Parts: sequence; structure tokens; C-alpha cells
Amino acid sequence: MILNIAAYLFSPVDDTDALATRLRERAEAGALRGSVLVAPEGLNLFLAGESAEVNAFLDALRTDPRFASIEAKRSFSAKQPFARLKVKRKREIIAFRRDAAPAQRRAPALAPERLARWIDAGHDDQGRRVVLLDTRNREEVAHGTFSDALTLPIDNFVDLPAAVESQREALAGATVVSFCTGGIRCEKAALWMQANGFDRVWQLGGGILGYFERVGGHGYDGTCFVFDGRVALGPDLRPTHDASA
Repeated sequence: MILNIAAYLFSPVDDTDALATRLRERAEAGALRGSVLVAPEGLNLFLAGESAEVNAFLDALRTDPRFASIEAKRSFSAKQPFARLKVKRKREIIAFRRDAAPAQRRAPALAPERLARWIDAGHDDQGRRVVLLDTRNREEVAHGTFSDALTLPIDNFVDLPAAVESQREALAGATVVSFCTGGIRCEKAALWMQANGFDRVWQLGGGILGYFERVGGHGYDGTCFVFDGRVALGPDLRPTHDASA
């Protein structure tokens, strides 16, 4: 079986070229495929390969104090879902083009188990209305999302601020839980919302994949789109298409 991981961490990087070179060499040594994005704000990666090699890559990465706390969402496939390895240096590990500085501060993360309790209760711990805000694009949403989630008519993450602004009245007074595939977009979105007058905004810790891993599909309809040959994963983290790219 092939181990697939998705991981990111916002942490200041002042040596992007050197870090990218080092990570490429380590990934190539383990015959890993997928993508590694390095930017001044941190690291974002999707990798797949033999379990021992993927774990060795993570162990080596965590020896860097900047990434000692990085956590990976794990799933398995019968075949390698990536065609090749791509390591790139970017201005952002996810393009947003807004002043959200997660390398300096983090958005509050809501544990999947706690969200499941809020879904059952119909409100947060203080009795406030909860709005689940999907920060992904409409193609991804078409594969599945949380029941009654607020979805946005966007095709790119950079379009999210304007779409959220149009929902300001609907979000007033609610506890907002932003979510995405693995956590990176919903963290940036939560920070931007906090900085722009939205109160009580959380991010779903670990994103949908983390929720599936720890809770399953409770309150979720459909599958979660992923950006590789597996197409999407069900709440059991099994791929809808188990074929190599």
C-alpha cells in the first residue's frame, strides 16, 4: 500500500531556496512523488510513497526546529496517485494576496470531536448559532461538504474575501467555523476574517481530512476532493479512484 500525506505549517522561512533543495533531495532519495511548496510563510506538501520512506521524510523534516510540530493527515491507496515529484518556491504556500500573517500568529483551531458535538447540539458551547463556512472552490464543493454549510460561488481562493463580505449580515452573531481540505485555506480565511471585524471565528483543525481521520463522516455529505489521481476521498479515507496519475 502507498501512504499519502497532506501537511502544512506556517513558520517563517528565510532560506527558501536552500530548504527547497534539501527537501527535494530527501524526497528523491525516498522515491516520493507529489508536491512540496516552500514560501517565506511556511511549507505545504502532498506526498506519497512507501510508508517507511514517507515517515523517514517526516522525521527528517521535524529535526528542523521550524517544523518540529508539523502534523500530517494520512490515507492509503493501492497505487501511487502522483505522476512525479514537484518542489516549488512560492510567494505564498496558498495564494491569497491579502494581509494574513499566519507565520506570526495562528487562528484558533477547533478539534474535530468538538465540532461533532456542536453539530449534534445545533449550537456552540455558549448556545450560539454555528455557521460552517466552506472556503474551497465550487468544483471541490460539488464532491461534498458539511450538511447546511455556507458555500461560496468562487473558483479561486483569492476571491474569498469579496464572497465572505457579501455574507456579512448572514454571519452576524454566529460562531463561524471555516474549513477546507487540510486546513491551510481555512486558517488563512479565519485570520483575515478576524482582522476584518468578524467575531468568533475558528478554523477546523486538520480540515476535512483531519475530521474524517478522527470523527468519520458525521454531519458530512459526500466525499472530499483531493488534488491527485485519487480524485476524492470518502469519510473512511478510501479513494473514489485508486489509479496512478
